[in-house]
Order: sequence, then structure tokens, then C-alpha cells
Amino acid sequence: MRKHPLGIYEKALPKHLSWPERLALAKSCGFDFVEMSVDETDERLSRLDWSITQRVALVEAMMEIGVSIPSMCLSAHRRFPFGSHDESVRERAREVMTKAIKLARDLGIRTLQLAGYDVYYEASDAGTRERFAEGLAWAVEQAAAAQVTLAVEIMDTEFMNSITKWKAWDERLNSPWFSVYPDIGNLSAWGNDIASELALGIDRIAAIHLKDTYPVTATSKGQFRDVPFGDGCVDFTGFFRTLGALNYRGAFLIEMWTETAAEPVLEIIKARQWIEAKMQEGEFAC
Repeated sequence: MRKHPLGIYEKALPKHLSWPERLALAKSCGFDFVEMSVDETDERLSRLDWSITQRVALVEAMMEIGVSIPSMCLSAHRRFPFGSHDESVRERAREVMTKAIKLARDLGIRTLQLAGYDVYYEASDAGTRERFAEGLAWAVEQAAAAQVTLAVEIMDTEFMNSITKWKAWDERLNSPWFSVYPDIGNLSAWGNDIASELALGIDRIAAIHLKDTYPVTATSKGQFRDVPFGDGCVDFTGFFRTLGALNYRGAFLIEMWTETAAEPVLEIIKARQWIEAKMQEGEFAC
């Protein structure tokens, strides 16, 4: 068994596959788990209303194939944010959260990854930030009761673009059911001191997203997805060396959006091999 489980994002795999096919493909490509997506599309939001039969069938598939779904990328709150100016949108945000926690509990998903946005399609202000704080505190209470961990991702906007910023929320909420899900690409793109940031959050990291990015500069907004590994600003060798020094013992998730690519299977196998080579360069046992 791999010392540090390495998973693949659902959106990296061919979109047309059934869940048993998706899990089997991930296993054949050398991955230990798959991260589910419940995004802002109606198609993936409908998963929150799966029947008991559908939920049981997926649990049975995970057990039979031997590939788990330990985490869910719950990005639906981009469309329905807790901080929205619209009360009906905020109510929808709570409904999404309640249903996602129940789905996670039923499927054995341990971590719900939340996007660190107060709002996304609206203007941010003091009110959106305060309403986000209220919604997040409520969400953590609901998750704690279900024994599901909420982990905030380090994002592509300034609102939550460092572990330092997440730490302020951690101190405010003070709950073992609230953790951080660093994205090394996003963390790097904002020019953070990676070693210091990782050290700050090392005891609360739920898992780590692996992707490359182009940096945010005075003349560029950066690029936070679809950057080929090795072309961006992430120092993967140094990153893995730092994690080794910090004695990191958690999982990694390769985040890619190749579900409609011509050769998605080839793309994810190449990505896994590239990441494993960087782990070896950083003297990080994989």
C-alpha cells in the first residue's frame, strides 16, 4: 500500500463513465481514490438527491473495486454562497450544505472541501463577509454532529489565498471538524512563503491538491487551472522536501480537468508519473 495515498479528481476522468467504471479506471491508472465533485451545475447538484438505492449501489461499488471516495469537492457554493445579498440564495446554500453532509455520511465521505469564497458572482463587502462567517459557523456545527470534516480550500481569489488567512477562521471557529485543504498551485500563484504556510497549517491539513499554476503579478491575474505540470510556478521538488521535513502523513489529490480531453487516461497517467518523480526528487517517500 502506498505510504501517502494519491487520488484523482473526478473531472480528470472521462465524463460519460458510470461510477463503477470511474472507480475501476482510477484503480487501473494507479490511483488510490477518487474525489467526487458536486459543483454548481444542475447535473452534479442532483447527486444531493440520490435515492437510498443509488447511494447503496455506490458504496457496494467502492467495496467491490477497492477504490474509495474519501472527499467531495463541494464547489456548489460558488453559485449559492453563504454571503449572498439575496436571502433566498443563502437559504439554498444551507440546503446544499445539509444535503451534502447527509450524502457524505451515507457514502462514507469523510471530508467536504469548501470553496473559500464569501461570494463569487456578487460584489464582496462587509455584509457578505459577515454573512459568510455566520453560514460557515452554522455549517461546522452541522458537520460536527454528523462527524464529517469541513475543509476550506486555499483559493484563486484574495479572500482565502493563504493558510494564514484560513488560520484566522480556524481560531474563530475553534472546532476539530474545521480544517484546511491547501492547493499547492493556488498557494504558489499568490507568492506565499510555501514552507512557512505549510508549517502553519500542518496539524490541520485534511489533504493536498496538486496542480500547477501561473503566478499573479502586477501585470497578470495568473492562471489557476489547465496549466501543464512543470510549466507553472510551483516548485514541486521543494514542496515535497518541505512536507518531508514537516512529517506530513496525509493524502494527495491530482486536480485536473481532462474529462473531455482526447486522451484523458494518458493525461492522468503521465501526471501521476510526473508527480511521483518529483516526490523522489524531493526525497519524499510515496
